[in-house]
This record gives sequence, C-alpha cells and structure tokens, in this order.
Amino acid sequence: MPRGKHRRPRTNPLTRHVIATGTGTAALAIPLLSATTASAAQPVQSPTVAQAAPQAAVKAKTVSYTTKKGDTLYGVADRYDAQGGWKQLYKDNRKAIGDDPRLIHPGLDLEVRATKKASSPGKSADKASAPAKKSNVAKATQSSVKTYPNNLDGWIRNALDIMEQNGIPGSYEGIQRNIMRESSGNPQAINNWDSNAVAGTPSKGLLQVIDPTFASYHVPGTVYDPFDPVANITAACNYAAARYGSIDNVNGPY
Repeated sequence: MPRGKHRRPRTNPLTRHVIATGTGTAALAIPLLSATTASAAQPVQSPTVAQAAPQAAVKAKTVSYTTKKGDTLYGVADRYDAQGGWKQLYKDNRKAIGDDPRLIHPGLDLEVRATKKASSPGKSADKASAPAKKSNVAKATQSSVKTYPNNLDGWIRNALDIMEQNGIPGSYEGIQRNIMRESSGNPQAINNWDSNAVAGTPSKGLLQVIDPTFASYHVPGTVYDPFDPVANITAACNYAAARYGSIDNVNGPY
C-alpha cells in the first residue's frame, strides 16, 4: 500500500520479499448493537379475544454457554436474544472475559440472560441446572454457531461478514486478488526492506498494512493484531474504502 495515509511510495522497484512463520487466528466482530427483548402482553378487554389470540410474554432465563473459536459477545447475545444485548452480557461476565470485550477466548463459561416465549418448553437451564442439562444446552447451540475454516477462504468469508455488519464495501474476489499480490496468502508476511521498513513501520500481514494504518482503520470487535488474518483484512478494506471507495478498486500497490 502507498504511504499516503497508509504507506510511503516505494523507492525500490524490485518485487517485495516476505518472511513467513506460523498461522493466524480469527475472531468475529462486535457491532455496537444490542439485541432487544419483546414487551409483555398488554391486557385485553374481552376474555373471548384474549383466548382467541393470546400474546406470548417473554421471560429471561439464565443459561450457561461455553465459548468456541470465532465467538463474539454480539453473536452470543443475538443467538439467545439476550436481555440487555452484548453490553449486559459483558457486564455479567466481565470477570471471566477480562477488560477487553473484543477478545473472546474459546472455553469461557458465560452466563446468558436468554429470553424465550412463554409458549416455549419451560425447561430452565440456569446455574443450578444439572451437568446433563448444561451439556444439552451446549449441544443444542453448537449447530447454530457460524464457524469458518482456519484458511484463506475462511478468513475472507469471516472478514466479509464483519465488513457487512460495519458497512465496509468489498467482494471476495477483490480481497483475494489483493491478498495474493501483497502476501501470497501468508498472514505472517512482513516486508523488512522497503521505505516503510526503513522508517520503522514495516508492512505486515495478508494485505501488508503498516501499524499506523492498522491503528487508524482497525475494525472494533476484531483482534488488535495486524498479523491476525481477519483483523488485517478488515482494517485494510476499511482503509481502502476511505481512500479508494472499495478494496475492489485496488489493482496495484496502495
């Protein structure tokens, strides 16, 4: 990427070399939205009408959920229609999560204020539930968790979902094309020779983002690490959208 707001013009026409080690991991975003809960049914005047068309009330039940790779507080709150949304979910589980609600590690045991219609089966899965019930809850929700393979295809699709939630334009083809030119698909790629590197800000990751650009265009809810594949893609696409209208309009060094 050219320096501009992103990185300096290149002074060496040679093809960039990259050093690669390891693989990256991905995490989903937490858009600044919260799930809402339905209000209780209003009283009706006629008993006949009430019997013909009852309005289901919504109650909150505390359920236990163990986080998996790729989970976000927003996603968990949305899945359970959690009372108070992801912010309340974070408040209730801050001790387990830590100070950064964006970093959700697999294996965390969260207590979720889930809401269900009164007509739903009334089996409560709260803190006092037997281990068997907790296991059933986990099995019931596991199939509904959206997961992505830990490879280039999965990273791009994960990033596209986060971009859609944050209004960042871009297509699979546009992202993949630029990744292959910039890093050949290696999330640990780093340029240690060009003008950016000389200035102390080498280009990093799948889309070769320098640290100042990553800091300016980092998408909330993704890992704050330029080597993280999803965080790198979303930050680069966010930058490209601001400067070029979309990553799809980038066909060379940017």
